[in-house]
Amino acid sequence: MYYIVFIRGGDRLENNTQILKGILEGCILSIISKEETYGYELLIKLKKNGFDDMVEGTVYPLLLRLEKRDLIISKKRKEENGMTRKYFNLTDAGKKELDDFKMYWNKLYLDVNKILYEE
Repeated sequence: MYYIVFIRGGDRLENNTQILKGILEGCILSIISKEETYGYELLIKLKKNGFDDMVEGTVYPLLLRLEKRDLIISKKRKEENGMTRKYFNLTDAGKKELDDFKMYWNKLYLDVNKILYEE
């Protein structure tokens, strides 16, 4: 189950990475579903898609959490430059979780827009 919460800060709603955890997990699963990826590459993709303030300190704990929940698996691979990177793939449970997230997100989007824009 996913929850979206907004905290009022001053005169505007503040984006808080702690609050966006469920959304970020869905986004991370979606990125990984498209191609095997490693943590820093994932961070770059999130930033390119609007999560400008995203930092490694947010992404890596989420990856560990997804891995502990058996939604992703990792394997270490040595690169040509000698660096070892941890690459992530979705498990079958991760694919199901992503499908559930997409259904929930689409319903939430429609429901909120109905409230916001219907007369």
